Amino acid sequence: MSREDSAVLVASPSDVARTEPNGSSRPADSASAAAESAGRHQPSFVDLFAGCGGLSLGLMNAGLRGVLAVERDRYAFETLQTNLIDSAEQPAYTWPDWFPKEPCDIADFGSKYQDQLKGLRGTIDLLAGGPPCQGFSFAGKRDKGDPRNEMFQLYVDVIKALEPAFLLLENVRGISIGFGKKAASRSKRSGRRPVPFSDRIKKLLNGAGYHVYPGLVKAADFGVPQYRPRWIVFGINKRLLRKSNQVDPFEVLMAVRRGLLAVKGLPLDRPVTVEDAISDLISTDQQLVDCDDSRGFKQVSYGAPKTHFQRLLHGSMNGSAPNSMRLANHRDHVRARFEQILETCRHGVLLSPSDRERFNLKKQCIVPLAGDKPAHTLTTLPDDFLHYSEPRILTVREYARLQSFPDWFRFEGKYTTGSDQRVRECPRYTQVANAVPPLLAEALGSTFIRLADTVGLTSPSTRT
Repeated sequence: MSREDSAVLVASPSDVARTEPNGSSRPADSASAAAESAGRHQPSFVDLFAGCGGLSLGLMNAGLRGVLAVERDRYAFETLQTNLIDSAEQPAYTWPDWFPKEPCDIADFGSKYQDQLKGLRGTIDLLAGGPPCQGFSFAGKRDKGDPRNEMFQLYVDVIKALEPAFLLLENVRGISIGFGKKAASRSKRSGRRPVPFSDRIKKLLNGAGYHVYPGLVKAADFGVPQYRPRWIVFGINKRLLRKSNQVDPFEVLMAVRRGLLAVKGLPLDRPVTVEDAISDLISTDQQLVDCDDSRGFKQVSYGAPKTHFQRLLHGSMNGSAPNSMRLANHRDHVRARFEQILETCRHGVLLSPSDRERFNLKKQCIVPLAGDKPAHTLTTLPDDFLHYSEPRILTVREYARLQSFPDWFRFEGKYTTGSDQRVRECPRYTQVANAVPPLLAEALGSTFIRLADTVGLTSPSTRT
């Protein structure tokens, strides 16, 4: 398919999810009504490994109907429930009666609800999810033996149970790169390149009956003030598409990008920067008040948005403070060190080995953010990043802005957790850092709507 042909399949700016005065895309019920009036089938989705709901929020904003989500962590699920399950004002899942509104492990989901999943077979258009990526990430210790890497097999089991029309996977780019020096050494001896985990995934999905389209995208290309390269996989059921080369989902995605940014009023020719996103949250010369959810901490008394991006995310909150604005209580010597780093080190890049030695820092990853550039990919450790102009780490809300979460979206649970609990708990910083940015997710959702039109998916019955 040519690039020109694919562009024809893509919505004009008016067809991309409409932005409401509150800064979010139109709610699911309006999208449903619009689809119905246009004679279109409104695609449905299930979100596995849902986290706090960034992917689901974006898909709903694009006009897809969320059926249910699976998330095992209690804090992430509490955030998910607050915003997308129990919410009466924002888009929400329809949620079946048979599935409890509580944290659930994907292994239990696949085993306890086999009959119910079979009952959903043929009614779910998209199975979405991002299996845990910690074993592949360059931000941590890449571990081929990390048991979380094998969560993908459970994802495949649900695919076989539901047989959806489309698949969507999101993961770190490290999943497409072979593991470490040992793998390279074995490759050299055998004459074969190291096999990345992504190749296994493609083989399994192809064997499950799907055309598979993998590729790398940057969140910054979709209005997110963060570079965040991600490995994305589109899957299309072979029953709907005879040959894989009949469509290129990534060409459709990039054309959708143009319409989405135009509707949001975001620039096409430059990325949204850190300062664009969080300059209204600075604490310098601002009144500080007691934090509304943490005794002994302060937060900024919020004023008003200063940039278009801030107004987009703040929506109709009319200057009300978003939640999760807690400022860190840095000791004087830590704040003094941060001031020196901001004054003497390059912004927007990792501290050099000589800078780390100069400040007697053992920590490998510290980035003083650059206000005039997008942020590096956020990690689950808040002290990996320094504010671009203030000697402190970022707040959870600033993290959320850099991920393109709207200000009405509330984060629940602990702010941070101890090192021994990091693999067991998902506090607020972790929830935000692990999420799919809603703006990127909205572009992906709009792409699936166009793909559904392309393959003639006007109702669930057309896939059989």
